[in-house]
Amino acid sequence: MKKVAIIMGSDSDLPVVTPAIKQLKELGIETEVRVMSAHRTPKQAQSFAENAVDNGFGVIIAAAGMAAHLGGVLAASTILPVIGIPCSAKVLDGMDAMLATVMMPPGIPVATVGVNAAKNAALLAAEILAVGDDALMTRLADMRRDMANAVIEKDRALQEKLKEI
Repeated sequence: MKKVAIIMGSDSDLPVVTPAIKQLKELGIETEVRVMSAHRTPKQAQSFAENAVDNGFGVIIAAAGMAAHLGGVLAASTILPVIGIPCSAKVLDGMDAMLATVMMPPGIPVATVGVNAAKNAALLAAEILAVGDDALMTRLADMRRDMANAVIEKDRALQEKLKEI
């Protein structure tokens, strides 16, 4: 199975990406987590993306705040799918990062999840990899079924509580 790279613009983004790391591990997907900056280490970020296919990656997740050009820099340097996680910062509450991540020019797409939505980024990466992996597809389907069953159970419990009101 292909690996997923999670590239953070700063080590301060680790609390944001931790749910993605955990989700990918739960699904049995090998993950490599690195810190690279679109602005401070652009050559390293570009080199990583250029070599990602040869290094066994199938998807890259880019987590960055503020100017959030990391996803675009990585996407410009690879044909692999890149998923951007806009990270909330002290300024503008992540909207600057959201716009910087989602507003890519034609030809260089970056799939973008919500601000700090690392778990969704991991699930999207898993869904992309599952296109060519039946076992992973089954694990994802089982997880969706379990989520649905949990909601059904919560509704059942609510209906019981409402009888007492």
